[in-house]
Amino acid sequence: MTADHTLLTGLDPEQREVAEHTDGPLMVLAGAGTGKTRAITHRIAYQAAIGASDPRQVLALTFTTKAAGEMRSRLRTLGVPGVQARTFHSAALRQLRYFWPRMSDGPFPDLLPQKSTVVGHAMQAVGISPERETVRDVAAEIEHAAVSMLGVDDYAERVGSRSLPDGVDIDAMTRIMHRYSELKTERRVLDFEDVLLVLAGALGTYEDVAAQVHSQYRSFVVDEFQDVSPLQYDLLMRWLGRRESLCVVGDPAQTIYTFAGATDRFLRRLPVEFPEAREVRLVRNYRSAEPIVGMANSVLRRTGRSPIQLIGTGRAGPHPNFTEFSDDGAEAEAVASQIAGEINAGRRASDIAILFRTNSQSRAFEEALSSRGVSYLLRGGERFFARREVKEAIAVMRAASNRGGTDRLDVQVKDILSSIGWSPTAPQGQGSVRERWESLSALVTLAEDSQTESELPLPLTAFIADLEDRADHQFAPTIEGVTLASVHAAKGLEWESVHLVGVSEGLMPIGYAGTADAIDEERRLFYVAVTRARTALSVSWSKGRRGGAGVGRRPSRFVGEVQAGKPARPDAPAPKAPVSAPVRCRVCGTLLTSRADKNRGRCAQCPAAVDEHVLEALIHWRGTKSAELRMPVFLVLSMPTVREIAERVPESLDDLGRVSGVGPIKLEQFGHELLGLVREHRSG
Repeated sequence: MTADHTLLTGLDPEQREVAEHTDGPLMVLAGAGTGKTRAITHRIAYQAAIGASDPRQVLALTFTTKAAGEMRSRLRTLGVPGVQARTFHSAALRQLRYFWPRMSDGPFPDLLPQKSTVVGHAMQAVGISPERETVRDVAAEIEHAAVSMLGVDDYAERVGSRSLPDGVDIDAMTRIMHRYSELKTERRVLDFEDVLLVLAGALGTYEDVAAQVHSQYRSFVVDEFQDVSPLQYDLLMRWLGRRESLCVVGDPAQTIYTFAGATDRFLRRLPVEFPEAREVRLVRNYRSAEPIVGMANSVLRRTGRSPIQLIGTGRAGPHPNFTEFSDDGAEAEAVASQIAGEINAGRRASDIAILFRTNSQSRAFEEALSSRGVSYLLRGGERFFARREVKEAIAVMRAASNRGGTDRLDVQVKDILSSIGWSPTAPQGQGSVRERWESLSALVTLAEDSQTESELPLPLTAFIADLEDRADHQFAPTIEGVTLASVHAAKGLEWESVHLVGVSEGLMPIGYAGTADAIDEERRLFYVAVTRARTALSVSWSKGRRGGAGVGRRPSRFVGEVQAGKPARPDAPAPKAPVSAPVRCRVCGTLLTSRADKNRGRCAQCPAAVDEHVLEALIHWRGTKSAELRMPVFLVLSMPTVREIAERVPESLDDLGRVSGVGPIKLEQFGHELLGLVREHRSG
């Protein structure tokens, strides 16, 4: 069998169709767990093997450094190490740095690691106080306009019904955007969106630059194409030019980043833009057991995105488990206990994950796992290669590589790391000692895996080079521990056992998802969560926040859909409000007649007595909650609502529910927290 045909061995018919396609554009619709990375890497390797393309002229684009690292690793194993596999930003930055001397006489501008400082100065310049939460929301709005390719004037015309940050109207927003742009020019800095914008402009302006790029890169592969933004699509088309050597891979049912400007319309419209495009559907799910595939298909039928119905491969496994608990604490304790049992039965901790909708949900599970001595890691925490012990280990290995060695790679690495404290047996207890051991053990495991793929002893220098490449692209090895992650952060990952927690109305779907499109995206998020599981899936929720207290949570409508096999019954109309007793102004005693005055508890003209201590605490809480939930601060609570709470100083859930802007969902989500905060900080 020739080398090129060996590359096709083990591919299913659809994957093989992808690999053998060499002529014209190709659109691969790939369902969850259907082996898309395997298909496209074998396609690149097969084309190189038969001479259809030069791997040095292929640019493979991904959305995460981890995905790019995994693709490079697989391509090296397939014998094509020369392929450039990068994120959009990494590829664009590399090209922009290279061509900068042709475009400018000055040095390359500095890159803004974050927008907040310059945005804050821009807000001050137009007379708006740069409160931290508002700065973050304004920066997000600027980023959304950039990736949507909206200039300031276009943005002002199209902003429509978008929710703007507190205290910032359309006129103020456009003035901030103008000043932000001016400040970047004055300070010679670029933000991440500028990198793509400037390079796209250069490709359209400098013919020699475009010609060199078109000569260097003749074939393009784009993964997760449902997540491209208008700006990324524009740059891709400029990279491509008039050629049609384009392969895109995506799944409309996994479109979960529209809040960041991503859109699947380019994937859905590709047959219109490229009439000769061939479509291949990957539908065989190799990841999950049959019961999980069945549940995923049940969710898929309602995602509103021309779903790809998955076909299982006959893997046996338990049916997904659905459990309701009395409160959050009981849920965390039960899930942690179940995980401890799985580990005792032989399942590796790194094969288990707890997934949730918002990062604020992780704390209870961290505490429950720690109390049982179960190691865990937070997805999105400290970067692996930034850890002190990892830097030390690489430095020690680099020094040892100068002495040479003939042992197998894994033997060398174990001997070297033993000199700085690594041992085959985990230390007792938790904390920094255990974390250090886990980091070093991850390097040992990576060395073992690398050596397993080669019959001959691998040189230590090659392993160090691989680590340096991983560090450059933040492609971290697996650390032994239960993963805690939001569903957004879990995209692209998989585990043997997944515990999907907090699946109640107000959390999944999230409370601020108020439109049909927003609910549909939450359903797709639920689908992504379900399809992270290979063998076992547990879905749970609780009735209340703690001690059984709460206003009565309901399980998510998505649970009802998959359990009943049909859409959940629409919510019944809300009961009519009872006739309320007369309400008098608490300042002057006048009978209040308007609904606004009744909600406020006083006449509009009467002075408001705001508890400043409560107000300050509420503002701080609102900012913290905004960061936890990854949502604009004004969607947590508007500033008028915050001021009214500080004015009314409510003592019960009923009192809090009368505050304008605190509806049933926010009352359920935040009610007990807000009351506790008010009690703690109220004056007198």
